[in-house]
Order: sequence, then structure tokens, then C-alpha cells
Amino acid sequence: MDAVRVALLREVLAGTEWLGATRRFAGTLRGSVVPHGGGLLLVGTPEYEPWHLAAHLVDEAAWSGTPELTPTLVRHRVGDGDPAHLAVGLGRLEAARRGETLLVVAPDAPGAPLLERVQDARRSGATVLALDSGDRELHTLAHESLAVPESPDLDLDTVQHLVSAATGENSLPAQVPRGRRQFRDRLSRLADRLTAPPPARW
Repeated sequence: MDAVRVALLREVLAGTEWLGATRRFAGTLRGSVVPHGGGLLLVGTPEYEPWHLAAHLVDEAAWSGTPELTPTLVRHRVGDGDPAHLAVGLGRLEAARRGETLLVVAPDAPGAPLLERVQDARRSGATVLALDSGDRELHTLAHESLAVPESPDLDLDTVQHLVSAATGENSLPAQVPRGRRQFRDRLSRLADRLTAPPPARW
């Protein structure tokens, strides 16, 4: 029930800057990827691979009928026996080209080797987005960034949930089957009911 979790998060964060910030960042991500027919590359740091964000984006791509949102997870270490979709190494960043989007998720310092590859991707024409803890060098390379400073109230994992949900929320294309749209509408209404305050008793 991720829809319920996101609804609860939004209720808790109502009145803060985060709802608008995550929706703006998600809009930039979607606007960069969809017009080019995909090409979303997702990379973390040597210590952190954004598995959950990759999975949520795959889900949102299916839910919203927008396959362009499906990312390619780029990994720092690839094993010999890894399946093809998990065997994309950092060399893929060197091959990034205009029309592709590179989303860097970095809860810790990205490190010079990754920053160099990000810079190469940008020089080749890729759009660079950063979702991180506020690394100055990474932000210098990014076309758009969203920094999540250390806080007891909010962390990068929570923001990733909000960003991925907002990425898939924009208006659905006409070719999405009506039944799928109705199911998502029903799920959204259920989430609203579950998170609504109890009726007042007089």
C-alpha cells in the first residue's frame, strides 16, 4: 500500500516546503525523460545503490502508462553472474548522450571518480539531476537538484518516495486503458479515506 504511505507522508508534511519541492523536482524529471522517449539513467554512490527508487519508478511507469520513466540502474560494482538489467556498470555514464537524463542519488559524498563521470555525461549533452544531501560539487554539475539535509524529521528515503510518486502522477496519456485508470482512482480514494480525520461528533 505505497499509495497510503505516500498519502500519510503528504499529510505529515502539509504546510512545509517539501511537497512543492518534490513535485517540482519530479516535474523536471518527467519533463526531461518523457519527451525523449526514455533514456533515464539512475546511479548512486559506491556505498549506496538506489534500489528502492529504481523499483518505485518502474512501478510508477507501469501505473501511469509512461514507460519512459523506467530507469536503467547504473552500478559501481557488477558481478559476473548478474542478470542483464543489473549488469550495467559505470561505463554507461561515459556513453550518455544528448536526450538522456542522469539522476544521481547521493546520501553521502559522491567522490571524485563518480563526479568525473557525471561531468563527462553532462559534457556529452545529458541532463543531470541530483537528489542528495547537498554536495556542492554535485550541485555545480546538476541542471536541477534537490538537497535533503540531515534531519530527524525527514530523510532521503522519504523524499525518494515522494518524488517517485509525484513523477507518475501527472495526467495520464490517452492510450492508458480505462480499467487501469479506474483502479488507480479507486486506490487513491481509498488512501484518502484511510488518512482522513474521523468525523466530528457533536
